[in-house]
Amino acid sequence: MKKNSRLVYSTDKGRIKTSDSEPADTPTSDGIVRIRRETSGRKGNAATTISGVPLSEVELKALAKKLKQSCGSGGSVKNAIIEIQGDHREKLQDLLTKEGYTVKLAGG
Repeated sequence: MKKNSRLVYSTDKGRIKTSDSEPADTPTSDGIVRIRRETSGRKGNAATTISGVPLSEVELKALAKKLKQSCGSGGSVKNAIIEIQGDHREKLQDLLTKEGYTVKLAGG
């Protein structure tokens, strides 16, 4: 019978974690906020998505609320991506540039 050489748990130390198998907690960002218009999965209705904003989840929700109010539409925050209903790319680009972010329009 062959023993498994990969130690996962020890009664002395608890769970053993290796650095190569651990996923990154936050995706690395290049410092550019990307604004896209998406229609996939929305039955043809447009939504504007904003990704790459280097903020915590609480700050991201506050920013999303401010952007939704200025656009006069609804939206949500999912997986560090702000979704705003409708096509508001140019308006959002102006607002985020005034906030001090480097902004690029991505996609169609």
